[in-house]
Amino acid sequence: MKMFSRPINQVLASLVLAVLLLLPGLAGARAHEIRPAIADLVFVGDGTVRLEISLILEAALAEIGVEHGDTDDSPNSGRYDDLRRLDESGLAVEFGRFERRFLNGVKLTSDEGEIALDVTAVELEPVGDTDFARLSRLSLSGQLPVNARDVVFSFNPAFGPSVIRVPDAQGEYSYSAYLGDGSPSEPIPVEGGLTVSASQVFFDYIGIGFTHIVPKGLDHILFVVGLFLLSPRLKPLLIQITAFTVAHSVTLALAMLGVISVPASIVEPLIAASIVFIAVENLATSRLSPWRPFVVFGFGLLHGLGFAGVLTEFGLSPAHFVSGLIGFNVGVEVGQLAVVAACYALFGAWFSDKSWYRARVSVPMSLAIAGVAAWWFVERIGLIA
Repeated sequence: MKMFSRPINQVLASLVLAVLLLLPGLAGARAHEIRPAIADLVFVGDGTVRLEISLILEAALAEIGVEHGDTDDSPNSGRYDDLRRLDESGLAVEFGRFERRFLNGVKLTSDEGEIALDVTAVELEPVGDTDFARLSRLSLSGQLPVNARDVVFSFNPAFGPSVIRVPDAQGEYSYSAYLGDGSPSEPIPVEGGLTVSASQVFFDYIGIGFTHIVPKGLDHILFVVGLFLLSPRLKPLLIQITAFTVAHSVTLALAMLGVISVPASIVEPLIAASIVFIAVENLATSRLSPWRPFVVFGFGLLHGLGFAGVLTEFGLSPAHFVSGLIGFNVGVEVGQLAVVAACYALFGAWFSDKSWYRARVSVPMSLAIAGVAAWWFVERIGLIA
């Protein structure tokens, strides 16, 4: 027994270190990603203008602003968690207290001044699974000034980011813009006709794709780290990353086109299971098998469905579907490469050629990743609250 004590102690010490390094991730395992409020601007035709807003109302009530990528990053996270546990009637009471503050932060202005808005309908979902953010729907309406030619939308950044969309008569979105920093939209013509260039959409969605990985995509980050741990060498790693990117691009495009649709309640547990698989494989073997890129490709198909759940909300217009989709994928790829670069800078460049790399780095970190992802899996299938 004595002959094994030193290596075992080294592995255990390394495992403790890996868990400590991953504590931010462990804390975020139960956290909720901040989704933008989606506001559809509708000109009724009788002088009335409506805003149909879908949002995580609890995050707005807790005033978790655009500077946070996750609700747990905010000092108001406790308030958010309390609101998440309220039933519909309790949340409605809280919104009633907050309504005037909310209306002061959601603005439509024309060249003749601010348009007064009133809340005309509130639709709240049951509490459900608190591991998933629930969406609430608010209807706001106001009267356009007689000579108004266009309106500008703004959303208080204290309530989080927002997306403004303008649906046409066919239900497609002739215009959509991501207002991540609380800046106002472009002037939106009352008579329609506003469009954005394909290049602007492309660059906007690069940023959206990147932030969906860094810092918001902890599950995708751990997946990429798991790929790195088994084989830090550049060529096989790039082959795996490329396979993953091609695969998630395929399912993302198909999901955005409405060809396939899988509910998050199925996709999210499977994404967690894919991370467990990669981490456990790291523990079972020290060599990169020739079939691993094909496995990674299969998991990439799954992760693409996860990306689609976010991107679908943004309402890409058909005219900009290709540029937006490519931009988002470029952003995701840059985010993944940033994770790889960070792994290489932190330990790959220093330790990957050491004889003890597997025992002290790869195995302990893979154990920690497997533990986090296994916890996510049982959470997401509802075995624990």
